[in-house]
Amino acid sequence: MFSLFYGLWKQIFTKMEFHVLILGIDKAGKTTLLEKLKTRYSNLEGLPPDRIVPTVGLNIGRVEVSNAKLVFWDLGGQPGLRSIWEKYYEEAHAVVYVVDAACLSRFEDSKSALEKVLRHEDLQGAPLLILANKQDLEEAVSADELARYLDLKKLDESLYTFQGVSAFDGLGIKESINWLIDAIERSKRTESLRARAGPGVI
Repeated sequence: MFSLFYGLWKQIFTKMEFHVLILGIDKAGKTTLLEKLKTRYSNLEGLPPDRIVPTVGLNIGRVEVSNAKLVFWDLGGQPGLRSIWEKYYEEAHAVVYVVDAACLSRFEDSKSALEKVLRHEDLQGAPLLILANKQDLEEAVSADELARYLDLKKLDESLYTFQGVSAFDGLGIKESINWLIDAIERSKRTESLRARAGPGVI
């Protein structure tokens, strides 16, 4: 009887852990975003933007939001590093794709890299949060403008959204994370990853 009650208690009060990839080409603001998330949702003080250097491999950040634990994997976006992204796809519950919305000259590179991500079978069914970053800059395009450019009509609309954010000052971060958690919890991918992990895994 104790084990039954303990199991129920654990299921109700244990926070679910989700793995989220932060992808995008170099200089999009991925690591700045991760540091802002750590500052906002944990007791850790994130690095100030002027001390952040380009990611050569992987940065990991853990935050807790409401009843979820999010483990963010921030992967380097230089052309030579994008080939390692797919090594992390299989275990990811969702993807956050960051675009520098103030640098129109690199939109084509961002779009090409995103299309390659979306074609990979190991990410099928994963919710996708696309961030039009650097909204603190005057030249940044809106999330709607970025959506028109990237043109993701082939995707199921329930699986992705666009959000204008500023990783520098935190604009739009809360709304983005709220959407992400809700999408992950509703996702069939989450169900399948949980089933694959076996009994006893929340």
